[in-house]
Amino acid sequence: MLEIWDFIVLPFSFPFMQRAILAALATGFVCALLSCFLVLKGWSLMGDAISHAVLPGIVIAYLLGLPLIIGAFTSGIFCSVATGYIKENCRVKEDTVMGIVFSGMFAFGLVLFSKVDTTQHLNHILFGNVLGTTAAELTQIAVISIVVSIIIILKRRDLMLFCFDPVQAKVVGLPVKLLHYGLLSILALTIVASLQAVGVILVIAMLIAPGITAFSLCKRFQWMLLIAIVVSVSSTVLGTIISFYIDAATGACIVILQATLFLLTQIYSYLRLMLIRKQLPVS
Repeated sequence: MLEIWDFIVLPFSFPFMQRAILAALATGFVCALLSCFLVLKGWSLMGDAISHAVLPGIVIAYLLGLPLIIGAFTSGIFCSVATGYIKENCRVKEDTVMGIVFSGMFAFGLVLFSKVDTTQHLNHILFGNVLGTTAAELTQIAVISIVVSIIIILKRRDLMLFCFDPVQAKVVGLPVKLLHYGLLSILALTIVASLQAVGVILVIAMLIAPGITAFSLCKRFQWMLLIAIVVSVSSTVLGTIISFYIDAATGACIVILQATLFLLTQIYSYLRLMLIRKQLPVS
């Protein structure tokens, strides 16, 4: 028992691990909240699109000497607005438009990055580097996570109705367009906050896995939020600790844990269904 306790406590003796754990907690919490709404809305591909589309914004912000967060957020919002405009003015389906827009912007970002002389390693942008989180980056992640979490908690009922039935939301007088672009904005902000932890490529897993795992276990939305938070926070913290010991990519460790929890919930749901069927009387 003492060895297990030492295994957990030892990483906290290092300042860089303390910052990494705090960043993982903040990222995991806000991603869990947002993932429930994305699953309910069916916006998993939208999260993927915005996460890839932030790359050219990051490079352009670096060239202009601006904070990278501004470039990433601007690029993400541009991607979502461009997707909505093309969808409304063309006969192409939304998923097709998103696939074209985000892949084109991601490719453009890769071209820009290859032409820029920078000390920033591409792997840190693509896969994250939470163990290298600085005090300034931790402050940035914490502020974004707190602001987004407060917005989601305060507007959770309106967002839930909008995600579940936008027509009904419009009928009862909710500002549907404002909710639509507001949700896209906080999605972009959450992705920006998560880049340091898991990077561009793996952030979509953190935005989907907690919500879909919770959705598989319960039917009430309030419980779904709570379970998603537990799944996300526990996997991000444990994944960070494991990556410290095995010297592996932190984002990959976090996503593997979340994928494992999802698979376990599917196995549990299947076994529970089989048990219920066995208990039903034969007609």
